[in-house]
Amino acid sequence: MSGSHARHGHDHLGHHHDGDSTYTHQSRATGARPLAIAVALTLGYALIELAGGLWSGSLALLADAGHMATDAAALLFALAANIIARRPVSDRHSFGLARVEVIAAFVNALAMLAVVAWIFYEAIDRLRAPVPVQGLGVFLIAAVGLVINVLVAWSLSRDRENVNTRAAFIHVLGDLLGSVAAITAGIIIWFGGPLMVDPLLSMFVAALILRSTFGVLKETTLVLMDSVPEGVDYREVGKALARIPGVKSVHDLHVWSMVPGRTALSAHVLVDHIDHWPVILAEARRILAARFHIDHATLQPEWLAAARQPHIAISPDRSP
Repeated sequence: MSGSHARHGHDHLGHHHDGDSTYTHQSRATGARPLAIAVALTLGYALIELAGGLWSGSLALLADAGHMATDAAALLFALAANIIARRPVSDRHSFGLARVEVIAAFVNALAMLAVVAWIFYEAIDRLRAPVPVQGLGVFLIAAVGLVINVLVAWSLSRDRENVNTRAAFIHVLGDLLGSVAAITAGIIIWFGGPLMVDPLLSMFVAALILRSTFGVLKETTLVLMDSVPEGVDYREVGKALARIPGVKSVHDLHVWSMVPGRTALSAHVLVDHIDHWPVILAEARRILAARFHIDHATLQPEWLAAARQPHIAISPDRSP
């Protein structure tokens, strides 16, 4: 990407946006109705599990109840972000509000870290001092929760491209695993197994949730930091543009994610002659879309004649 660069000024000609100025990101999240149903089911069952956990003495149920209550808030947050992200661009938000969904996913993942920490803390405490558990009650309550979580997870799993929906799905998946763990613990204890199976299974579920949560945190942090998206080789992008016939060099290259799955690029392109720019631009757009899946590009042409033109200072006319 190195080479002789034209003088960088503030008033460039030939500035081109690959896309319409009225572009607005269309959210790919699931509709508001599935999310609203998920909120109602999750919050309602969290209250049932809370009562059942207190009655049965099961940490697995209490952990899942806290998990589901947090998930209900997360799903509500996702629902609000889903609606806000659909708003069109404005004078203040020229890219629209699609990144609200990324922020929601990031906050939801942080909330999950807190839930996982609480589960581990309570599980370790119960390993030291086991608490009696009503195995049959745990099994029956968790079985109902499993059915509810399967329905909610199926609804959200139909959209795997939107990071906000995926973060909400991870919450629900954690609930589903929590129900499975509680069912297993209830059956083992009901048949006279050791009480420690309840906290041990709770820790196992927490570990599975932790792995998925770190994945969402990593993806959302990269977007919020305007980092080069994973799978895009920054240097190769610059080299590909520089190889286009008529291009002398590429500089001030920036590649970032507006939202996951939507990559943007801006660059200054030094060309041998400005008359070649329309052909160069068409080829650049084709390469960026076909090879790197970059569909929103801002390319600024600079040309050798302008670079070699001497700077002429114009003084005010002082003649009487």
